[in-house]
Amino acid sequence: MQTAPQLFLFLSHSAFICGKLGNHMAWTTPQYKRGRVDAAGDTLIGTPVWEDDRDEALTVLNNWRSSHGFPLQCLKMTLLKRAKKVDERAIIAQRLKRLSSIEAKLQRFDGMKLSRMHDIGGCRAVVRTVGMVRKLVSLYEESDAKNPTDRAEFIRKYDYIAHPKEDGYRSVHIVYKYRSGSKKRTPYNGLRIEIQLRSRLQHVWATAVETVSTFTGQALKSNIGEVPWKRFFSLMGSILATRERTPLVPGTPTNKNELVGELRELTRELNVERILNGWGAALTHVPAKNTTHAVAFLLVLDTEAQTINISGFTKPQLPQAAEKYLETEKAIERKSGIQAVLVSVESVQALRSAYPNYYLDTTAFIGAVTLAIA
Repeated sequence: MQTAPQLFLFLSHSAFICGKLGNHMAWTTPQYKRGRVDAAGDTLIGTPVWEDDRDEALTVLNNWRSSHGFPLQCLKMTLLKRAKKVDERAIIAQRLKRLSSIEAKLQRFDGMKLSRMHDIGGCRAVVRTVGMVRKLVSLYEESDAKNPTDRAEFIRKYDYIAHPKEDGYRSVHIVYKYRSGSKKRTPYNGLRIEIQLRSRLQHVWATAVETVSTFTGQALKSNIGEVPWKRFFSLMGSILATRERTPLVPGTPTNKNELVGELRELTRELNVERILNGWGAALTHVPAKNTTHAVAFLLVLDTEAQTINISGFTKPQLPQAAEKYLETEKAIERKSGIQAVLVSVESVQALRSAYPNYYLDTTAFIGAVTLAIA
């Protein structure tokens, strides 16, 4: 199964602050009961409960997904403030989970229900060091201890730095439930938002996994794919953990010479550097459209044609951008090698630095590999 890219919305404009509900855009509210939402999820993965077709299920799912936009924006603003306090060069992002990613998760986990999925809405901070990640986690823990019943409700923390996943993934995830006493915000109460906190090395690893998944059609993020590639990224996870002086990935050598030796052998076997560099060099950038005054951009990556298309949308066109995104998502869901993502950044020039994996840019990762096996 092909790993699906995710929808990231960088909304850093001051007009979108949490307190100005509806001043500049109409936030979506949930229109269906949770039982109906779960039935739509069951329909999408082939176990229908209601007599609805896929289009109706998509309508329900899209409303549920879009309803996370407002609580996600609120938690992102808090993350922005705290991350910049820790690292002035922190990269902040937020996203709504893609349809294909939602379907894959529903299929992968028995008993998973759409209404209880905690990462439909997610935001992320990438800071320079693992020490900064820890400081950021501490800010959240201190705030939760001081105000346990105020603002969002803390649900759970997943520390994948102290306990790395077997595939090599490392970061800290914190899950919250949105909570507000305001009547106009009551519809959002109980919606779950996931916050991801990563160091730059952890982010470099994750974006390289996305790039390889994109071109090889493997779901490496879900630990599904060819054994050599899976093992390679597990080993690189431990190499980067060694640099950050944090626990190694389970199942990888604890002896440094053995770790480097196995990594060196796989790097040569997979021809990692030539392949990753080749993908990036072959990519053709189709001239971007309608980027003047644009605040949102729809990126469509076609790995077979080796092209990336970019279309811009102004602030008043954001509802149309969401509609176009869903339309594109439907059109490509049965086509391999084509992926789409809707993002909002300060300028079209900022897209590459925000999304190196969609530009097949693995320069930093290749540098880390070269340093490890030198």
